[in-house]
Order: sequence, then C-alpha cells, then structure tokens
Amino acid sequence: MKHCQFLLIVLCLLGGWNFRAVAAEKSNIVLIVSDDQGWTDYGFMGHPQVRTPHLDKLAADGLVFPRGYVPSSLCCPSLASIITGLYPHQHKITCNDPPDKIQSARWRAGRQQMDRYIEAVPTLPRVLAQHGYVSFQAGKWWQDNFARGGFTHGMTTGDPKKGGRHGDEGLDIGRKTMQPVFDFIRQAKGDGKPFFVWYAPMLPHQPHNPPERLLAHYRAQAPNEHVAKYWAMVEWFDETCGQLLDFLDQQNLASNTLVLYVADNGWIQGPTGGSVRSKLTPYDAGLRTPIILRWPQHVKPRRSDALAMSIDLYPTVLAALGIERPAALPGLDLLDESAVAARKTIHGECFLHAFVNLDRPADNLLWRWIIDGDWKLIVPHNSAAAKAKPELYNLTADPHEKANLAGQQPDRVETLRRKVDAWWTPE
Repeated sequence: MKHCQFLLIVLCLLGGWNFRAVAAEKSNIVLIVSDDQGWTDYGFMGHPQVRTPHLDKLAADGLVFPRGYVPSSLCCPSLASIITGLYPHQHKITCNDPPDKIQSARWRAGRQQMDRYIEAVPTLPRVLAQHGYVSFQAGKWWQDNFARGGFTHGMTTGDPKKGGRHGDEGLDIGRKTMQPVFDFIRQAKGDGKPFFVWYAPMLPHQPHNPPERLLAHYRAQAPNEHVAKYWAMVEWFDETCGQLLDFLDQQNLASNTLVLYVADNGWIQGPTGGSVRSKLTPYDAGLRTPIILRWPQHVKPRRSDALAMSIDLYPTVLAALGIERPAALPGLDLLDESAVAARKTIHGECFLHAFVNLDRPADNLLWRWIIDGDWKLIVPHNSAAAKAKPELYNLTADPHEKANLAGQQPDRVETLRRKVDAWWTPE
C-alpha cells in the first residue's frame, strides 16, 4: 500500500494525475440549504441568543465564508442558481411564479415553461449522473417532478393535486420526517453508488410553528412572540441538520463526504410577522449567507474573508471530483485559494415575485447590485420605482446598510455603475 501511495504522489508531481481528483473520485456530496434565514442568525456568526450547535460544529470542522452571497433574494431563482451554477438572467428563472392566479391554466402553462428552462441546462445532478452518481431531492423544489432537474430519486412529484408548486411531498422533510433521506443514503451505500443529496427543508421558513419545547426557551429572551418563534424555527432546522450529519457518521460516510451549506436567501423577522428589509430586497439582509464546506482530510478548517457566492458551489463540487465543468459557469472553485483571493467583485440581481415576461429577464428586473471590495452599489431598474435612485454603502463601516452615500460620492457611483453594466446590461 505504501508503494502505491508513493507512486501516486510521484505521478502527481510529474503532472500525470490530479491528486485531489484521484483522492476524491467517489466522494459523496451533501448540500444543505436553509430557507429564509438571516446571515447573522447562527452561533458561529455571533448571534447572542439563537442556538445552532450542529451548524456551529460543521463550521468549526470546515472552510467558512462568512461573506457568502446568493445572486437573488428570492427562493425559486436562488435555488435554480444553486443547481445550475448560473445567474437568474442566464437560466431565466427569475421569479417565483408565472403570471395569473396560482394553479390557473395560464399559471400551469407558465410553470411548464419554467421547468423547460431547468431541463435546458446541465444541472449538477445531471452532470453527476454521467459519472455514476445517484441523487436525491428532498425539500424545496419549484421545477415540477424531481427528475426534471436531473435527480435520479426524490420526493417532489409536481402533482397539482398535491399542491405541486414548490415541493409538495418534499416539504415533509425536516418538519415531519428525515427517513426518506436516510433510506436513500442507506440504499446508495448498499449499492456501492456515490451519491448527491439535496437537503432543502422549508425551515426556518414560515409557517413559524416550532415545537413548544424550543419555543419555550426563547419566549423570555425575544422581544416578542414572532421573533421567539423565528428563533425557535432556526434551532429546529439546526436539529435536523444534526440528525443528517449524525447519520453520515453512523454509516461511516462522513470522512468521504463533502458537505456544503448555504441559505437560499436572508430574513429579518418583523415585530408583527413577515420579513423586514431582507427577502425580496437588494440589501445584505436578503442576499448574504455564510457558506460552509466540510470535507475531512481534504479541506483544512478555517475562515476566509474572501467573497463567495452560491453559484460557486456547483463548480466547486465538480473541481473536487475532478469532473470537467461546463464552459458557461461563471462561478469559482472555492477550494482554489488563489482564484478566491484574486476575486474582489461580485454581482447579483433581484426581480419581481411574479413574472411579467417569462422570456425576458429584463422585464422582471427590480435591481442589479455589485460588491467591489468594501463598497456596494444598488442600481434600480424601471420596475423598482419610477423615481428610485442608486444606493451606495460601505459594508465594512456600515454592514447593515443604514447610510446611503450615493449623493456624497457620485464618482464612485459612476465607476461601479459602469462595472455593473459590463457584467449585465438588461435588454
């Protein structure tokens, strides 16, 4: 065995093999996606009340990007970007719903058009299937049956009679049961198949109806009942993550599994319910999320101050497995330290909740945004407001974006505006 390892190292040094690809050839992939969770609402991100011991442990054992972002602060386009590695204006799933009343004939026709967009691109599970992987969809899923996204197995049927809008039976995961995920992992292991798990429960998403045992803990600490319920929902989600991670340990799979974590969009719980200046907005409270990668024996636990994005997860997985990436992917391999360190700028876009035009992303656009070093510029589009103006923030000095400096720094606004246009000019 020692001779084989020595030969492998020699071949790597000679440039014949990719050591990381060989070592990780059959590593499993587990992607955890929380639903409507603020970027501050974790123990490892410094929240003084919210308890997230399992995600804290995941962060302690992994590579953490506290300055992670999603390109769009709404769940359907955000999830589509994670699984395609593309910006919403590229994959064209920019909003949650087609025009017209939900489940109307026109709405269903629009939903089918959205599903065809996801079928038109090489999604992550579709690419992994070409390399012998089986995959499982559990939780939030907007694009009809799980198979339309390239999953080999899953929970969401897309059946309108079962509420087939954003997950149907898949929404039971976490809230009611973890068994389907466990059964899939056990079966994949028994069949000797490497696997990919999409674990995206509707947690801590509304309805905020946590177990009383968790809610009771927060009632005395939270400013009101609505916040207490949200905090309890975050801990409930964390508990389910612990169950999943513990199962990997029990099955002796943790050491050969790359676990990734991201939130689909941010959330600030309002005093009377609903989000405040977060979801569906261009502010960091809706866009920012910690990103975690845990891969024992391959990734050294540490924190990185670099900018990261959810669209980076797809190319990161492929690079880790030694699989050639589709040419169109704009994201980075987050395990490529030099590439990550060189990145100083990221972009994104926010759209309407419901489509105006399924074919033209620009018609649904509200804002484009850019982060360049410490600075963030928000550029309103026509749909945002007739008199809306650009907003400029220094995120280091003002992380919660309270002081708009656009009027004081017109030259910086213009410089960043040109960079936004160079990235994507709506047509």
